[in-house]
Amino acid sequence: MFVVCGEALMDVYMGEWTATGMTLDSRIGGSPLNVAQGLARLERPVAFLAGLSTDACGERLLASLRDEGVDTSLVLRSDAPSTLSVISVDAAGVPRYAFHGTGAADRQITLDTLPPLPKAARVLQFGSYALAVEPVGSALRALAARERERLLIAYDPNVRLNVEPDLARWRAVVEQMVSIAHLVKVSDEDLGLLYPAETPPQVAARWLERGASLVAVTRGPHGASAWTRAAQAEVPSPETEVVDTVGAGDTFQAALLTWLDEHDALTPEALSALDPASLADLLGFAARAAAITCSRRGADMPRRDKLS
Repeated sequence: MFVVCGEALMDVYMGEWTATGMTLDSRIGGSPLNVAQGLARLERPVAFLAGLSTDACGERLLASLRDEGVDTSLVLRSDAPSTLSVISVDAAGVPRYAFHGTGAADRQITLDTLPPLPKAARVLQFGSYALAVEPVGSALRALAARERERLLIAYDPNVRLNVEPDLARWRAVVEQMVSIAHLVKVSDEDLGLLYPAETPPQVAARWLERGASLVAVTRGPHGASAWTRAAQAEVPSPETEVVDTVGAGDTFQAALLTWLDEHDALTPEALSALDPASLADLLGFAARAAAITCSRRGADMPRRDKLS
């Protein structure tokens, strides 16, 4: 079983003004939630470990997880509010973001309240801002460190400066998690923010030296690359008519884990042993999955029968 740890939230889009206010369009969101639902659609057994509110938004997020077949037994409920990411567009068409998450339910997890993991757990997936805010960040990082010798640890930084604007804080969290994780997937955009003076191959080499077994870098329309200590591969992005890229990186991560599961490679040793041809197959599968998501509106991730 995969256990995805992180946050779930509502993306709230500001609409037209009305006589008494304005319209709002709320969408289910959160990178870890997307990864969990992506794994479920790819027919992987998956549980979600996160804090969810008992408010109306929290109920809707919980229902969406259950509707997708995600195990919600590790979800911790509280009466703290749900996180809202409010998105508006100015007169020039430029989006503006206002993040409302201080004191929200997804931050309430502590080391003392972490639920016991299922006996069937084989992989812990971490990512996004839940690792960088407190107290949940400390709890999840401690969980990753505690379980590193027993389970495969996967990590996607998914930097969100509108939540935590301090790049030094992000670098500290990323470097700590990279020293724990066996599989690290990161976008070239995040690498550009975190390490503008280093190339992706340089960062990958440094992370492998720190203990990662496999590092994958996504480059949007320019494809993806992956490295182990002994092998390297690169694939182009499939041709597709892009509607938007929402959820593409989360789909890529879910597909990486799915391919590794289907090829009995969910151990640090198996990751390190992947040869260039296998790395290319892995990246190609994940890129095809992400391309399908890009061809759809929002984080509408593919099901397993849509991928050859």
